[in-house]
Amino acid sequence: MRPILMKGHERPLTFLKYNRDGDLLFSCAKDHTPTVWFADNGERLGTYRGHNGAVWSCDVSRDSMRLITGSADQTVKLWNVQTGAQLYTFNFGSPARSVDFSVGDKLAVITTDPFMELTSAIHVKRIARDPTEQTEESELVIKGPQGRINRAVWGPLNRTIVSAGEDAVIRIWDSETGKLLREADKESGHKKTITSLTKSADGSHFLTGSLDKSAKLWDTRTLTLIKTYVTERPVNAVAMSPLLDHVVLGGGQDASAVTTTDHRAGKFEAKFFDKILQEEIGGVKGHFGPINALAFNPDGKSFSSGGEDGYVRLHHFDPDYFNIKI
Repeated sequence: MRPILMKGHERPLTFLKYNRDGDLLFSCAKDHTPTVWFADNGERLGTYRGHNGAVWSCDVSRDSMRLITGSADQTVKLWNVQTGAQLYTFNFGSPARSVDFSVGDKLAVITTDPFMELTSAIHVKRIARDPTEQTEESELVIKGPQGRINRAVWGPLNRTIVSAGEDAVIRIWDSETGKLLREADKESGHKKTITSLTKSADGSHFLTGSLDKSAKLWDTRTLTLIKTYVTERPVNAVAMSPLLDHVVLGGGQDASAVTTTDHRAGKFEAKFFDKILQEEIGGVKGHFGPINALAFNPDGKSFSSGGEDGYVRLHHFDPDYFNIKI
């Protein structure tokens, strides 16, 4: 499995996202410029220029026509994937942290950071089919809990919103009313900031990664803890294979705590765990700094990682990884 090294960002990576077909990979970084790549050979297709701050996350519509990006410049932008043209800009009074399209792409959930006297918040925006009809109004604003909300995603059938962040509590909200429906149990939950959250392909369960050096698998409807994966470093990014029962954790010390040592010493490898047995089954080395972003191709045959070192590494699995002939 020789990785393809993709150099296009000048600053640390923050987020990676494949489109539904798995032929495009979108990357966000602190260098203000989201980038799109061919997912099979790592060729850079183009960039989306317009943000004025670090870009924290992105999502792409089911038909691969629209890209949504959230940035520290206090805006969320909609883009035409093909042309790179800006279609619309949502303005907020604080940095936009997380963006996620609903099933059907008619809505987007956006989280904004605490800033000055503003608390963190979850915003639901209606996304117009025609960008000329797009409006700034929020369908719903949920005033968030203490601290930053690092990730908010849609639950099954867009009926709920799942959020997690600095206070280490996972919450499920009603997406119509904004009412808090469930909170994760304090005992079984994370003990430190939740850095990442990713849903399974069918949306029935989701995986969270935390600075408490663990990742946890949860039932989306009941918020019951299913599995815990324990590692020896803070977890910055998590991903789940859509094909096999594998979860991948990425992390390392915080960038500020990293000394210029051998890349093995910083523990900067992507760790593979058996989803069911909760055992570590392997690791992929490579990054010269913490891993900040992970994503699996929807076909399950490749995955990519983005690091503090500014590189995206694209890994195509060997056929023997599946123990099946592809």
